[in-house]
Parts: sequence; C-alpha cells; structure tokens
Amino acid sequence: MAVDYDIVIIGGGSGGLVVASAAAQLKAKVALVEKHQLGGDCLWYGCVPSKSLIEAARLAYQVKHSQQFGIYTDAVEINFAQAMGHVQTVIATIEPYDSPERFRGLGVEVIFGSGQFIDQRTFEVNGRKLTARAFVIATGSRPAIPSIPGLSEAGFLTNEQVFSITERPESLAIIGAGPIGCELGQAFHRLGSKVTLISSREQILPKEDPEAAAIVETQFISEGIHLIKNSRVEKVEVIEGKKYVSMGNEKIGVDEILVAAGRSPNLESLNLEVAGVDYDQKGIHVNEKLQTTNSRIYACGDVLGGYQFTHVAAYQASVIIPNALFFPLKKVDYRVIPWATFTDPELARIGLTEAEARKKYDDIYVLKQAFADVDRAQAEGKIAGFAKIITRRNGEIIGAHLVGSSAGELIHEIVLAMSNQLKVSALSGIHVYPTLSEVNSKAALLLTKQKYAQNTRLQNLLAKIFNFLRQV
Repeated sequence: MAVDYDIVIIGGGSGGLVVASAAAQLKAKVALVEKHQLGGDCLWYGCVPSKSLIEAARLAYQVKHSQQFGIYTDAVEINFAQAMGHVQTVIATIEPYDSPERFRGLGVEVIFGSGQFIDQRTFEVNGRKLTARAFVIATGSRPAIPSIPGLSEAGFLTNEQVFSITERPESLAIIGAGPIGCELGQAFHRLGSKVTLISSREQILPKEDPEAAAIVETQFISEGIHLIKNSRVEKVEVIEGKKYVSMGNEKIGVDEILVAAGRSPNLESLNLEVAGVDYDQKGIHVNEKLQTTNSRIYACGDVLGGYQFTHVAAYQASVIIPNALFFPLKKVDYRVIPWATFTDPELARIGLTEAEARKKYDDIYVLKQAFADVDRAQAEGKIAGFAKIITRRNGEIIGAHLVGSSAGELIHEIVLAMSNQLKVSALSGIHVYPTLSEVNSKAALLLTKQKYAQNTRLQNLLAKIFNFLRQV
C-alpha cells in the first residue's frame, strides 16, 4: 500500500525536531505536526528560560555578597522586569534555530494543528489524513497539577506561565522540591521574593545522593529560603487577597503559588487505542528499539516518562532515525545517562547511587573528594560540595555524584570515561592547575590510596625494602 510520507513526527520538541532534521537531510519525505510552537518545553518553558533566570539571580547574589573579596557596593537594586526581559531575549535569540522556516528550508512539511490516529497507519490533522511508513510520537509532557482543594480557585503558576510574569511576587510558595522547584525557588529568592519551598519528603531533590542534596539544603537555609519538609498541602484559600496554603498545623500566606509537582505525559488527544499503542499514566510503552506495541509507531522524549531530559530525548531520537527509516536494529543504552540540577551549588550525577551500588556489588569503593581541597575552589570562594565517584575494586566506574561549583560541566569527564569503559585511573591524568576539574583527578587517586591503606602486608614489605635500601 502506497503512503504519503516516509515518516510523520507528532510533536515539535527536542526529540521530534532531531528526527525531522536528520530524516529530511537523509532525503526522506517528512511531515512534522505540532499543535502550538516548535521548540517544545525546553525552549519556551524549561531549560532555556530557567537557566537564563538562574544566571540573573546568580549575578544578583554575587554582587550582594562581593564583600568577601573586598568589594563593597551600595544596596543592590533588582529590576525584576528587566531580568525577565533577559529571559525573553534569550528565547528569541535561540528560537530561529527551531523555527518553522528553518525546517521547511530543510524540506520538512510543518503542519500546525491538533490531530489523532484514526487507524494503525493513519494520523488525521486539520481534516487531512497522513499515512507513512513510520510515525514518531514526541508530544512531551505538561505540569502535573495535584488535587488540592481550593488550588484552582486561588490560581497558581507553573513553569508554563512563570517566565512570562513581569512583576515579582513579594512572597512565593512552591509546591514540590524536585529540580524545577529548587532551581526556581532559589532564583526567585535571590531576585527578592520571600520563598517557601514545600517538600512532601524529608529530603529535597529526592532522586539525588542524600549527602549531595544536604549540601544544597544547607545553602538554601543560609540564604533564608523557608523549607517545609514531610508535608503535603491540604488546602488553599484566599483571604483578603492573600493566598493561604495549609499543611497540617502550619498555614502560610503568600502572594503567589508555583506548582512544581512533577510531569504528566501528553497522550489524551492522540487516540492511541485505535493505533494499537499501549500506555499508562506514566507514559507510552516502548521496547529497546523505541517501538510501541504498534511496530510502525515509535516514541521518544517526555512522553515515555522515565528520563525526562532534553539530551535524553535527543539521544532517543538518534536511535529512532535508523530504526524508523531503514531497519529496526539499534537499541537504547541507558547505562550512561547524566543529569544536572542547576541550583547553586550545582548537582550532577551519572550511574548508580552509593546505596544502589552496595546492593548490587560487594566490592564497592567510594572515592569522595571535597571541593575545599581544590585550590581553584578556594581561590573563588566556592568550597561547598564534593565529588563522589563510586567504583568497583578493579576501578570500573559505576556511578558519580558531584555537588559544587560547575558540577554540571565537570561531570562530562566522568561521562566520557564511563561511555568508553575506562577505569577510574583514566581520570587521574594531568589536569591544568589550578582548575576545578582537579576535583575529579584527586578523587580518582583515592582508589589507589584506599587500597594501599587496606593492604598492611604491602605496607610492611615496603617498609622493609626502604629500610634495607637506607643501609646499603
């Protein structure tokens, strides 16, 4: 049966755009369906605006605390509207790379509209029936909104609205202490809002190494961010224009509420049952080749649940391209997936946690190097944090957790080593002095030191050898 396209991509976020660009450059006939804006959450509501706002907040904090370097300023004045203007300028600068014009120039047919599958081989949008050899679902996710009495009536922000506001809320309650809540909470606090961060668990950033998360929590407390842990919001009410958030015996009044309580996949309107695609509330089910239960339909990105990162969506797209266009032979490998949280200090991790490693192996070594012992960190006054590299006795790296200045950059040396199955000793090579990257090389050397400290026979032998050599 003849079809209209080689591949039809549903969703113009990171994963969908990578598939569309590569497929078009391979001379495949490509259609890209997007119901709103190309670029997805990352460009408009996620990575790009949040990191732009975080940079403005970082500068405000540094100026305010510059006296540690002998630099004194008048009271810091923050123009919140201008800070948000910087965010919008960055979005506008990057947007042309994800523009419809660019993709049409590559040969992609870009179709704006909301559609659905009408059978296992046809997707309908704007009254048009699109058939293809393969389909890719890359519709992303949206903020999950908890069912809290009074929340909708009081009104709230999510990451989809927060970067468009131009007036700083004097007080802000954030529901959720994961990466989004913690990044934006610290940024808004540094830009002048009084922030209360509400966590349903004892640990903020619950997916991170507990010791690493504790470093960030200490920083938050030192800055004056109010933390409420082990609490769930039970109701929200508006009293005399103020929003009151209730948790057990505690009740706080704020000007605005930001909901950062996780993500939900965008699936409901696709009519996946007709297409023969299985899914649940967490996302679409796929195999190692990223095929759904309909082998002609693939999926990538946030719509799968799991690793909800732009770089993972792009990686999944690179797996789908050869599978969908040629032969389905390539499989995903999630062994080496890094991620970072851009609080100050930053967190970055890859592989197993210490607890996971100890459950799986009985020859674990934990190599922990403090930033305080790195000269560059001392020079910059950024000594909070550490690098923790988890290895087996033979030097195999099975996990790493960094918390400290530039952790999101420093993790990549370890990513390269793990990707190429290099031993931890590979990290101990020459590093420029003084740089923060020495935290990795110093940590790597700890394996040899720990092994030597445990080997009393070797220590005694060496002592005898050196004693003998001193006598001759």
